Amino acid sequence: MKRITSVAAVLMLISAGASAKLTADESKKLGTSLTAVGAEKAANADGSIPEYTGGITQAPAGYVAGSGSRIDPFAAEKPLFSVDGKNAAQHQEKLSEGTRAMLQKYPSYRLDVFPTHRSVALPKAALDRTAVVARTADTSDGGASLVNASAAIPFPIPHNGSEAMWNHLVHYQPACTQLKFSAYFVEQGGRANLTSSVEGWLQAPYWQEKSTADSNVYLRLRLAYDGPPRRAGEALMLIDPVDYAQKGRRAYQYLPGQRRVKLAPDLAYDTPNPATAGASTFDEVYLFNGAMDRFDFTLVGKKEIYVPYNAYKAVYQSTPEQLLKQNFLNPDQIRWELHRVWVVEAKLKPGKRHIYGKRTFYLDEDSWVVLMSDEYDARGQLFRVGTALMAPEYDAPSPAADTHIHYDLTSGAYGINVWPGAKGWIRMTECKSESAWSPDALAAAGVR
Repeated sequence: MKRITSVAAVLMLISAGASAKLTADESKKLGTSLTAVGAEKAANADGSIPEYTGGITQAPAGYVAGSGSRIDPFAAEKPLFSVDGKNAAQHQEKLSEGTRAMLQKYPSYRLDVFPTHRSVALPKAALDRTAVVARTADTSDGGASLVNASAAIPFPIPHNGSEAMWNHLVHYQPACTQLKFSAYFVEQGGRANLTSSVEGWLQAPYWQEKSTADSNVYLRLRLAYDGPPRRAGEALMLIDPVDYAQKGRRAYQYLPGQRRVKLAPDLAYDTPNPATAGASTFDEVYLFNGAMDRFDFTLVGKKEIYVPYNAYKAVYQSTPEQLLKQNFLNPDQIRWELHRVWVVEAKLKPGKRHIYGKRTFYLDEDSWVVLMSDEYDARGQLFRVGTALMAPEYDAPSPAADTHIHYDLTSGAYGINVWPGAKGWIRMTECKSESAWSPDALAAAGVR
């Protein structure tokens, strides 16, 4: 796999499993040849990936502030070209394994490739703190836990796969967010079934400058379901720590029929996620989340590939009738661009259990968000293909690839999750009090 030259020395000199603090020479690259978060600042050789100039930091004309439904700043652009099964061989080097499989399996699957815009932006405070924290951040417990880091991208120049994946897990996001979204399961024959209608609250204590929250927690998520009818009244709360090896995820579930909140330790790893009727697992939310203790993560290198990017049309403007088609999302609604990604390979540890024996993740260099994933079964066969739709929140500013899809190559079905669509939103909000993140508060919010 081709490596980008400015990080090649790091990848060659430090083994995939090793951990090392940022050296003085590496630190000097941040903000010069590299961006503050470790991305290549320069354009690629032919200019198809432009120089990074700071991303989009102002909302385009017509955006309604506070609405949480973002208009497409690039709506007037046309595709440069399209990639389908007929010409896929010409683009092999710029396709993930999963994308190649989709093009091979479905003759009508297509990538419309648009001009690349490196639109992700982060607040200056986050960039400034990254330069400081990067000198002290480390992992422990074999990479399963994060130490000496907060309110920063901990490893802008990662030395191993675990460090890169921690960058994804704690990637920048507003301290508190409110979401209104849906999830669907699309059968092999093309019938789209609403599997979840949700109002949610996401809090990132990791990014709160002055937080009274538990300093061990990096993410808290609380969901209240109002549909479909069989799920109305359910509620869910997940609390994820930076030291997974010591404390682990705390998960709580409220079911109206039981009229009580119960601990739900199974809401993790490869437990089928009912939000997508089992089309994905709990640790596939956002393509990867949760503990890393069941896999060995290897940092493979960097690569230029086509990924869904600036996909505002699909994320915010589309309806189910427009977007959800048989076997895959409507190609007319999806914008693809050429971007550089970090490639991380995860292999199941001996003696550990998971439905996937190997997983490959493709992390956006400008945000550290996982944009695509390839999931292999125990036989080594490609089983599922994960795709996240990057649509940066220019009003924050913040990267955002919350909407994600998992295609089942065996059944031809797929699930889409955290999709606001034309009727939902993802917007910054006031943070909930500490008491709102207790089991009692979850019970009070449930419908009896």
